[in-house]
Amino acid sequence: MNTTAGRPRPWNEVSPRRDGYVDLRSYAALGDGRTVALVAQDGSVDWYPVPDLDSAPPFAKLLDAEHGGCIELRPEEEFEVTREYVPGTNILTTTFSTASGTVRVTDSLNVGSTGQLPWNELARSVDGVTGNVAMMWRVSPGTMFNTVSPWVEVIAGEPVLRTNRVGMGVRTEDAGEPEVGTRQISGRFTTRPDSEHLLAVVATHGEPLRLPSTREIRKNVAMTRDTWHRWRDLLDYDGPYRAEVERSALVLKLLSHSPSGSVAAAATTSLPENREGTKNFDYRFAWIRDATYTLHSLLRLGEQEDVHAQVSTILRRARAQAPDLHVLNRFDGEVPTSGMTEYDAPGWRGIGPVVSGNDAADQLQLGVYGDVFDIAHLYVGGGNVLDTATARMLADLADAVCDLWRCPDSGMWELPEHRHYTSSKLGCWHGLDRAVKLAEAGHIPGCVDRWRSERERIREWIETEGWSEERGAYVWYPGTDELDVSVLLHAMTGFDRGPRMSSTIDAVREELGRGPLMYRYSGMEKEEGAFVACSFWTVAALATVGRRDEAEELMDRMLPLANDVGLFTEMIDPEDHSFLGNFPQALSHLALLNAAVALEQEALEEDALE
Repeated sequence: MNTTAGRPRPWNEVSPRRDGYVDLRSYAALGDGRTVALVAQDGSVDWYPVPDLDSAPPFAKLLDAEHGGCIELRPEEEFEVTREYVPGTNILTTTFSTASGTVRVTDSLNVGSTGQLPWNELARSVDGVTGNVAMMWRVSPGTMFNTVSPWVEVIAGEPVLRTNRVGMGVRTEDAGEPEVGTRQISGRFTTRPDSEHLLAVVATHGEPLRLPSTREIRKNVAMTRDTWHRWRDLLDYDGPYRAEVERSALVLKLLSHSPSGSVAAAATTSLPENREGTKNFDYRFAWIRDATYTLHSLLRLGEQEDVHAQVSTILRRARAQAPDLHVLNRFDGEVPTSGMTEYDAPGWRGIGPVVSGNDAADQLQLGVYGDVFDIAHLYVGGGNVLDTATARMLADLADAVCDLWRCPDSGMWELPEHRHYTSSKLGCWHGLDRAVKLAEAGHIPGCVDRWRSERERIREWIETEGWSEERGAYVWYPGTDELDVSVLLHAMTGFDRGPRMSSTIDAVREELGRGPLMYRYSGMEKEEGAFVACSFWTVAALATVGRRDEAEELMDRMLPLANDVGLFTEMIDPEDHSFLGNFPQALSHLALLNAAVALEQEALEEDALE
């Protein structure tokens, strides 16, 4: 296996801005169940869509350093930084150490006493720790990718920031006298030991602007902390890598869109998968695939409330779309139109384009059928029952899979080339296998004999057309010797946990592995970074085929590649371990979670045999 040296640099060294941009590793994420904000190590909020995750962002310095807008809060002199999340939450604490003293900033996207607030509220609490530290702050909205021009309007003596339909108020406490400009509000203050200060930005979209008192905002910070702790306490996991499992679960919760029950694939759009800018995509959608993996994780962690909400959302959408299931949906359940809109913005470090939309919206991806059946199977496996309409829909869907599996598709990787991808056929096998199990348990009606028969035909196809004796591996598609890591997922579905799958793991690691990192499929080394989820899928596959020691060794090499607060992006450059792709990436954390759970399950099975 090819190995490459390289380690992330020490994280008390603040990522320097180059042309206004910082390394993607520099970001930590905040969330309130509706949107996500990204905070750089230097205290700048560089990404914050309002009111929802898929809304246009009034703060988007992440993708447009000059005109994108940000919320700055930092010492005026040079500083070093240490950061961590408040344990069991998505509330961030950043400690700035300067020659003059130390100051701690606590960042929170707030919820309220009865759940989600009907407005967006970003609170930045500042505590003086030692010495006297001069601080500066600035709330400067941007142009939403050069589509609007922000301004400040003073209403009844109160300055309000306007960006298109978004209205924002700035609330401060002991943070100096605000300086109101034509497009921004800023200020300066000095901390002292035990001093307390507050900067908060409250926002609404197309509605009146609520301006709570600083006392109310501080109460919301406390309630937000309690809300995160209550959710964390729902999780029941005492297996290996507990801290990483908890953080990944919190990332998934952070990416959840509470009003719809959806889970976003990532919090951002247009972060490049390579440095040439040929692969920039919008991931602010809900993928059925990601939802399935989320349910796997949450069910094994004992969480039930989000599980029910997400199952209901996915199956309701499947009923509306069947038999032509869509790979992804908007959070409100609408199917996005195919194609992408390109904006007049430079992109992160000038690597454009900046886009919204996703070309995969109308693709045929056969694996999605396996995902839907897996969701239903997982749900009833937890002691639940399906409604009559869903049961009938699944029976009809199983009949459709019996025909559709013979069609070429775009595959899991959303490719323009339609082929008979091995992983797609594995997804169809998985779907019919789960349909048979659902019918045998009395959960759905239908022609079970036909489903069993087609399931075996698919298996025969995979074992003949999808297997290469020469490579000793399941190949990407018939007639090629190229490989695809996604076939390893079907060690976990139970298609193959024997010598062939074990041999495929070896072949994939040999060709696509770079140290602990893995490329998605043959040829990707020339086009993009290594795909984080692939390494964790390999961990789970190794554990499932009985190679636990190797699985643990790979897991232990992958986990240190997270950033300083335990977050992963979509891809990592094997040369220098820099982050690439959208962030934080649900699939990366889902794969980490499932890898840890697979290791736990393997350990339990080994103990049972002893």
